[in-house]
Amino acid sequence: MSVAGVYDCVTKSPMGDQSSKFTVIVDGDTFTGSNAGAMGSMDVVDGKIDGNRLTWTMNMTVPMPMKLEGDVTITDGELVGGINAGAFGTMPMTGKLSA
Repeated sequence: MSVAGVYDCVTKSPMGDQSSKFTVIVDGDTFTGSNAGAMGSMDVVDGKIDGNRLTWTMNMTVPMPMKLEGDVTITDGELVGGINAGAFGTMPMTGKLSA
């Protein structure tokens, strides 16, 4: 099963729950895409796919510049994992494939 698609996600951040649309565009064992929410959109950088596990980085600019590292597993259209925000720790991220 492909992990490609658009996922309706919630990330539990220090500023409260952040809803976003996480877009995954698969190209072999790599992917591109973005994570777009109320605070703007961040492009996926260095996206890697290992089975149903995705890892990537994003460069956040708002509310402060920071490199974020994503690590999630997608099973049957459900996304579970987290976003590592450095000194802020790992923020849980969950989502479902959009209809």
